[in-house]
Amino acid sequence: MDLHVALDPRRPLAAQLFQQLREAILDGRLRAADPLPATRELAARLAVARNTVTGAYQRLVAEGYAEGRVGSGTYVAVNGARAALPRRAPPGVLRPAPRWGAPPPPAGPAPAAVRGWSCDFRLGLPDAAHFPWDEWRRLLARQVRAGNPALSGAGDPAGLAAARAAIARHAGLARGVRAGPEDVLVTTGAQQGIDLVGRLLVGPGTIVAVEDPGYPQARRSFEALGARVVPVPIDAEGLVVAALPREARLVYVTPSHQFPLGTPMSLARRLALLAWAEARGAAVLEDDYDSEFRYDGRPLEPLQRLDRAGRVVYVGTFSKVLLPMVRLGFLVAPASLLPGLVAARRVADGQGSPVAEGALARLLDGGLLARHVRRMRREYGARRARLLSALARRLGEELEPIPSAAGLHLAARFRGVGTDAEAVARRAAALGVTVEALAPYAVRPHPPGLAFGFGAVAPERIEEGVRRLACAVREERSAQRRGR
Repeated sequence: MDLHVALDPRRPLAAQLFQQLREAILDGRLRAADPLPATRELAARLAVARNTVTGAYQRLVAEGYAEGRVGSGTYVAVNGARAALPRRAPPGVLRPAPRWGAPPPPAGPAPAAVRGWSCDFRLGLPDAAHFPWDEWRRLLARQVRAGNPALSGAGDPAGLAAARAAIARHAGLARGVRAGPEDVLVTTGAQQGIDLVGRLLVGPGTIVAVEDPGYPQARRSFEALGARVVPVPIDAEGLVVAALPREARLVYVTPSHQFPLGTPMSLARRLALLAWAEARGAAVLEDDYDSEFRYDGRPLEPLQRLDRAGRVVYVGTFSKVLLPMVRLGFLVAPASLLPGLVAARRVADGQGSPVAEGALARLLDGGLLARHVRRMRREYGARRARLLSALARRLGEELEPIPSAAGLHLAARFRGVGTDAEAVARRAAALGVTVEALAPYAVRPHPPGLAFGFGAVAPERIEEGVRRLACAVREERSAQRRGR
């Protein structure tokens, strides 16, 4: 193994070597039965006499940290490794900038289970069991074959050319986006796209308008850049444009399937937002995170297609149509912004993975992704219908689903204003049901409600999951009447 050892020539060398090897054993870097380097090899690497290394090893053996094996070498002793201490960096005195001092927003509830049974209604999760694993492995293998020029040297921060061309075609066909390959920047997901746009357009004190309730990680990203983030309410038509702050320089929206309520933004409201941005000289960041899965009505034109002034940056992701672990997304940006975005990407992480991007290009060009989306649209549509039916039967008097026509989740508000949705979610977790309250997604007080992801839930568990949720609602109602 390549063991790091630093020796001070002014101090006894064998003692230093013993101490550093002992520390490596005690903090777990060297584990039980790990071989120590051969004495001749380590002596040559450290430029010391072989007797120096031999002496350190003999002391390790004598004190029980190592053991010698005739004809084989010296190994870490099992008993010595059992004394290992936790390996931690020093606590330090450095402190983050104030905007990083507050605890991060919750990432969502952990999956609940009771006696091995669970029903997982968490948001943002597709079904991994239906992922085209065989095709994806085959495409990755083709990309890593010997001689692939994309694997040598520095790549393009904007992404592999084949991937940009394939994404432009996909976004145009599946989402109605107007884009050529030169308008696309490949990212590692929607969050990186949001961050890159923020780096270009947001600075300390910049006013950024976000939906309320909305996507917490976008809000957090802008706050990290020093922006003053202003929450803007949502109504039945989407973002309330009349409530936008006049000084806002950037508006972040999810118009196709508002997160987390699911409300689509009406055409009138979309046009009003574009007119507002033009009048105020502002930019619009359109996050279209899961609109491929549409179940009712006609597809809605994205803001990017309606935009004639070049004020909309479109963020897309493949985390929902494939899996989050694929780590692929994209930006479609006006030509005036793209060079800056490429420069920001070069600073952020240099480039993406040419292997993953090349595999995605083949997945798109071969029609494999389109077939997968059609298959999953039917699957998710059936789960959504089953969930709505179960909610109507068991919780129809308690919950009112918020109209939505796309995506992998739906939301519902409690008909009674006094219901503690977070308490209901905790009671449901005790029954093995993971469901999310809407309150953590809002900055200002919001009517109580729950959000249900149906992408990862087993279809056969939906009915029982809603039944148990209904029990949790009744328990919470009883607790409220008793005054807890």
